[in-house]
Amino acid sequence: MRRNSRNRNMRNKKKQDIDYKAARKELSIFIIILLILLILVSIFYFFKNSNLYKNIVETSKQEIENEKRLEDEAKEKEKKENTKEETDTTFTLAAIGDVMCHNTQYIDAYNSDTNEYDFSYVFDEIKFYTQTADIAVGSLETSFAGEERGYSNYPTFNTPDNLAYALKDIGIDVLSTAGNHCLDMGFSGLSRTIDVLNDADIAHLGTYKTQEEQDQILFKYVKGVKIAFINYTYGTNGIPVPKDKNFCVNLIDKDLIKKHIDTAKSQNADMIVACMHWGTEYRTTANKEQKDLADFLFQNGVDIILGNHPHTLEPMEKKTVTLEDGTTKDCFVIYALGNFICDQRLENTRNSIILNLTITKHLDGKISIDKVDYVPIYMYKDVSKKVKGMKLIDINKTIETYDAGHDGAVTPELYNLLKLELNKIISIVGNGF
Repeated sequence: MRRNSRNRNMRNKKKQDIDYKAARKELSIFIIILLILLILVSIFYFFKNSNLYKNIVETSKQEIENEKRLEDEAKEKEKKENTKEETDTTFTLAAIGDVMCHNTQYIDAYNSDTNEYDFSYVFDEIKFYTQTADIAVGSLETSFAGEERGYSNYPTFNTPDNLAYALKDIGIDVLSTAGNHCLDMGFSGLSRTIDVLNDADIAHLGTYKTQEEQDQILFKYVKGVKIAFINYTYGTNGIPVPKDKNFCVNLIDKDLIKKHIDTAKSQNADMIVACMHWGTEYRTTANKEQKDLADFLFQNGVDIILGNHPHTLEPMEKKTVTLEDGTTKDCFVIYALGNFICDQRLENTRNSIILNLTITKHLDGKISIDKVDYVPIYMYKDVSKKVKGMKLIDINKTIETYDAGHDGAVTPELYNLLKLELNKIISIVGNGF
């Protein structure tokens, strides 16, 4: 019995070993299948993530390339700007004569309906030339002392403020104010004139309200060129300069002029323009004093002289000046630009020019005056009109239009007058350079 029992136990043990081996085999097969599935899944995700990685890499590369491109463009722009600074600079300067205002002029500009003065129509034909210049300079021969002082004519001028704003509208950037009429309405009138010009946003020089203002040089920047302006007058028509206010007007004095020129140089002016109120009234040639003073100005550093006061045109010269150190420079002077606007009747007081200078600052700092030309103008008065009868005429344009038969408004008498005035202008200032 016992032996049968032992045999039965051995058979059961064998059966258990067989079942265990089968289970192990099945488990191994299951693990292998699971591993294969994991490998397949890993391969799938590898390729999937590989494309994502590539996209990320491509995006990063593109961003880097864009940043590099923007950086290169910025460097190129900076390079161009630096290159631009290293080239010659050319600009244009326009200059007009004395801005006068007789009583007939402000009466002509008066609008009784609005109780206002409007001078804009006077400049309609010629404003293009001053508006398109890089800088436009004029000479003020009147005061803006205010309506309460009463508007007045020669010998003591006081003009409606509206004229200042009309000048701004036609592009006048700078007005010299040191002239023989600057004290016509006293120091208070001189001071108010400055206030009006400030309000009109027109730079000015030659008259001042304080000593500090007189000591300052007027600089204007044109295309990066630093231009200094100085202005002096021979006198004030016998009206004494207030003893405690000698600073209020620049009188022609070589020590004062030299001081201002030296100040301009010390402040690194690229060029200096002198606006000179000098000469002999109604004379069409420069006198000895003007010529001597022009030489003094050139030798001490002035490049361009714009003369006024005679109320008539005077000659202009472009010259090469040899300085004391042996160096040379281009210089230009027009001894008088005549009247820009006025209602005078003497010969040559109604014809004038808008002077145009083409100027270059070179890399070595030298200034060259490349071209000198002008627009001949005439202050016309239509006596048949009670208002708005005065205007500036572009002489050449009007003659050409008449010759072409396009302007029936120009009479033969006016046409002949303009041809006569044109010949007078050419005989005084020439044809330009």
